[in-house]
Amino acid sequence: MAYDKQKAQQIWQVVTTIPEGKVASYGQIADLAGLPGRARLTGKVLGYAPSALKLPWYRVLKSNGQLAFPAGSPMAEKQKGHLQEEGVVVLKNRVRLKDFGWIPELAELLSLKF
Repeated sequence: MAYDKQKAQQIWQVVTTIPEGKVASYGQIADLAGLPGRARLTGKVLGYAPSALKLPWYRVLKSNGQLAFPAGSPMAEKQKGHLQEEGVVVLKNRVRLKDFGWIPELAELLSLKF
């Protein structure tokens, strides 16, 4: 494993907290996990996540609301499909963060235990 297991678990825990129908950016996840400036680590760690965790990885996007994968690619279509099933509108490989961005409540943040 090419990353710190504790940091990975922090990231995975935050990702599991994103509610259905909402999205967050890689940087936002890193910040909430106590790893400011580690957006790329978030992406890497999500890629290494065991499938048994059943993480809602598809709720994590680039900071501009763009899907992480190239438009039309199989992974972009998979991500888009998951998001649309939850009522998130995806247009031109992008989600409008103003409408679907996750702004965690204090209680959600306090529930995170690292």
